[in-house]
Amino acid sequence: MLKNWIRIFIYNLKQNKLFSFLNALGLAIGIAGLIFALLYWNDEQSYNEWNPNKNNVFLLANQMDATSFWASSSAPIGAAIKETTPEVESYCYLEGDYSNEIIAFKNKKIQSDKIIIAQSNFFDFFPFDFVQGNKKGSLPDENSICLSEELAFQLFGQEEVLGKELVLRNTKLIVRGIYKLNKKSSYAPSCVVNFMDLRIKKSIEQWGNFQLVLLLKLKNSNDTELVTKNLKKLYFENMTVRYAKNMGITVQQYEDKFGTSKPNLESLSALRLHTKTGGLVEGKGNFQFLLIMIGLSILILILSIVNYVNSATANAIKRAKEIGVRKVMGASRKNIILQFIFETAILSLFSILIALVIVELSLPYYNDFLDKSLFLQGSQFYKQLILLFIVIVIMAGIFPSIYVSNFETLKVLKGNFGRSKKGVWLRNGMLIFQFAIASFFIIGSYIVYQQIDFMGKKDLGFKGEQILNISYRNVYGEDKAITDQYRFDRYNRIKNELLRIKGVHQVSGGGFVFGRGAKSTISYYYKDLNIDGDNMPIDFGMLEMMNIKIAKGRYLSSKFSQDTINTMLINETAAKMLKEKNPIGKIVKWDNKDITIVGVVKDFNLGNPSEAIPPMSFFHFKTVPWFTVFLNNIYVAATPKDMDQILGDIEKFWTKIVDIDYPFQYDFVDKEYQRSYSSYVKQKNLFSLLNLVVIAIALFGLFALASYSIQSRMKEIAIRKTLGAETNVLLKELSKQYILYCIIGFLIALYPVYYLLNKWLENFAYRIEISIFPFVIGFVVLLFLTLVVVLSRAYQATRVDVLKYLKYE
Repeated sequence: MLKNWIRIFIYNLKQNKLFSFLNALGLAIGIAGLIFALLYWNDEQSYNEWNPNKNNVFLLANQMDATSFWASSSAPIGAAIKETTPEVESYCYLEGDYSNEIIAFKNKKIQSDKIIIAQSNFFDFFPFDFVQGNKKGSLPDENSICLSEELAFQLFGQEEVLGKELVLRNTKLIVRGIYKLNKKSSYAPSCVVNFMDLRIKKSIEQWGNFQLVLLLKLKNSNDTELVTKNLKKLYFENMTVRYAKNMGITVQQYEDKFGTSKPNLESLSALRLHTKTGGLVEGKGNFQFLLIMIGLSILILILSIVNYVNSATANAIKRAKEIGVRKVMGASRKNIILQFIFETAILSLFSILIALVIVELSLPYYNDFLDKSLFLQGSQFYKQLILLFIVIVIMAGIFPSIYVSNFETLKVLKGNFGRSKKGVWLRNGMLIFQFAIASFFIIGSYIVYQQIDFMGKKDLGFKGEQILNISYRNVYGEDKAITDQYRFDRYNRIKNELLRIKGVHQVSGGGFVFGRGAKSTISYYYKDLNIDGDNMPIDFGMLEMMNIKIAKGRYLSSKFSQDTINTMLINETAAKMLKEKNPIGKIVKWDNKDITIVGVVKDFNLGNPSEAIPPMSFFHFKTVPWFTVFLNNIYVAATPKDMDQILGDIEKFWTKIVDIDYPFQYDFVDKEYQRSYSSYVKQKNLFSLLNLVVIAIALFGLFALASYSIQSRMKEIAIRKTLGAETNVLLKELSKQYILYCIIGFLIALYPVYYLLNKWLENFAYRIEISIFPFVIGFVVLLFLTLVVVLSRAYQATRVDVLKYLKYE
């Protein structure tokens, strides 16, 4: 029996080569899209999944204002919460960013950009497998360091590692352990150093200083509400009450005016995709983008299956006599159903193999698209693949097989089954569904394109073309000679040397990067108002170089001595919050200092252009001396036509005088800023790519269905031609039903596309309004493609020899 089924399948395959190929290709494309989405899903879900502490370790996230600003850094609350809350087993402080440093061993120097400064119990929270040493007690003091396998090999090769002495930040460190980095984690450092304890001792009483990341390990993951309640109590006692007392007001008055920080615990298992903060050092996954990818991939797969079912039921007319003969010969209904399910399973298996080939060939481009390093490994998702195969066989095979098995033997053997209307309503319904999905993608991709184009053309409030942002490694350490003034003087020497390079017009420093936002925020007070201002430390000339305009007042200038003592600029957003028509000359209380506002800067986008512009506070570095720790970027304006020569001269000076051990790193401000919204550009590109795929699959289905439908009407067409029907009349008659289905499918798609794209646009503070234009364009494109396919098949049908279809009548 099985051998007979295979022979019948091969025979029908040969008889319908084109349509069988289109069916298999359509399914393969849909399956490939879902495999891509599954690879991405599995990778994102794998973060911290290996960690046995994933449900008991929590990041202390803090809501810093009444809107939506969440910080992953915390006040020094670890020791206090441990002492007052028995449910807390332990805590661990870590830096929020990796350090980029030179690690030296004898005469060998290796630069590592993934060094993490943490407490001694780091490996209790992230228990990576140790290949040398013991993870317990691996960081007993500040002179200990643990290395990843890769970094250890770079430094020591095949030598014995434990006990070796390294130099980091002019400090001698002993290697205590080597660990594997073979699992996805929110922290995946190349090495771990315990420089944290000293920093905690210095800041233990600075409750308003939200600097370090704090992880809490709970004895029971269900105790989060109790622990959060105690955290709120500690914040209240050590911050709200204390600050209210210092300001001479009641606690209630303080809370009404300034609000309070609200702690929230986020588990390690949910951190990657669901944190309210910017995430930990390995970044935050884009859960919305992930859902969009999965949703669209499933939609395309459903479209492919519908396409297959539609073609299969239409093609069944050709096989009606085969089914009738088999029934006469004694074949049961169950036998026929199993045969057609078997054929669907073979075709689905073949489609999966084609899909895997497509994925393997396209994976490098997909990785570039997502900035990932995914690879195709069956052991990772073979269960999902088997489930996918079963679902496809059920969805694509069950209905056509039942439909075929219900053919009436007498009717099909008499030869009049072709005129039966059975199943036509379902095929037409599926065709309408295909039109609806195609409409959704065409309209949706155009709206996404409009929004991204709007972001790209939006006036950002600054001009970054041909402005260099040079990454400057500031000087830090416990050396008493490294003061705030020393840092600023060193920067000034570098600035003066850069200005001597031919072609360099302007040089200025900034404690921020365009596209990434500010590095610190401090609340300042005016009358009864509290403003959480993003701190923007600058050197003179910085705003002028970036073409950032002044709305009122003046720029900071070296002509005014007070501009390095007690003055500031604010942006238009902050000025509105002050509720003063003219804030120039007004005095605010900033970090317990009286600061005079001398200018209002026009609003400009510093962070992602999808985000609202926050209130900003601009100071000269000398006004707040500790701002010099943020001086990590030097901006240079130079002659564009000589840029290559200028870059060469700057690099020569930089590597010889400024930073001998580190490579010269720079970027152009405008290009760096564009990368800040690259994730949305990727969503646009994804939607455009999937739009092409959907249109292709829909056209495959339309082509096959139109071919079958027109083929079944060839005798009718021949008779009409014999009676004198003109070609244009025949074309109109053959295509009108498809135009009607196109219109119905388009109307069905209108509400879903409007609702879902409107929800997507809510991610943007500055967004387009959905107009009628994308819908008109979508309908015209869909109708045009439909007519191209249908009319081409219909025209071919009108050119046939009428005798071929009428000679037996």
